[in-house]
Amino acid sequence: IQISDNWPGYSLDLFTYPQHYYGDLEYVLIPHGIIVDRTERLAKDIVQDIGDNDIVVLCVLKGGYKFCADLVEHIKNLSRNSERFISMKVDFVRLKSYHNDQSMQDMQIMGGDDLSKLTGKVSFLCVLLTLFFLFCKDIVGTGRTMKVLLNTIEKYKPKMIKVASLLVKRTSRPDGYRPDYYGFEIPDLFVVGYALDYNEHFRDLNHICVINDHGKAKYRV
Repeated sequence: IQISDNWPGYSLDLFTYPQHYYGDLEYVLIPHGIIVDRTERLAKDIVQDIGDNDIVVLCVLKGGYKFCADLVEHIKNLSRNSERFISMKVDFVRLKSYHNDQSMQDMQIMGGDDLSKLTGKVSFLCVLLTLFFLFCKDIVGTGRTMKVLLNTIEKYKPKMIKVASLLVKRTSRPDGYRPDYYGFEIPDLFVVGYALDYNEHFRDLNHICVINDHGKAKYRV
């Protein structure tokens, strides 16, 4: 789903959201219900594509945890209601690439189990990824972060890697990278909510919203 640059969003008055964020947001970009429905569709596409492979899901923390949890739950439901059982294992890594609202030059990769276990397996990297390794991430911008992480994973020679991202940003510095599955293509905006944060705030916001200058100043580190 592509959200255009001139999309005005939804008025905050149409939705409920935590009172402590009143005055900190511009508008709702993607309501929670639409996120849930789109994630369910992504799960259906993934189940159709993986065939008889099991899945190792690598969730990118912290922003990807809600997308990953909802995606995995939808896949489980589809598996329970079909003749083919899909086995899934979930692991977690954490990437640090932002200071306030600015992308940092160097990226840190933290956590994750022994990635050598992925050798020879089909891997699905779930971004916001058996056997089949699914990499789950919350958002893909320039693609620099994803390339660094994928290069790290590929050193262990998994059989296959697929990437699922809830959001893809249209940026002024595109490098041609696109995830295998993504929910929404959005303008180059700093968005929060649905586990996406600004200095650890707004993760408890269900909708994906655009933060305003007041909110950035209020929670700036």
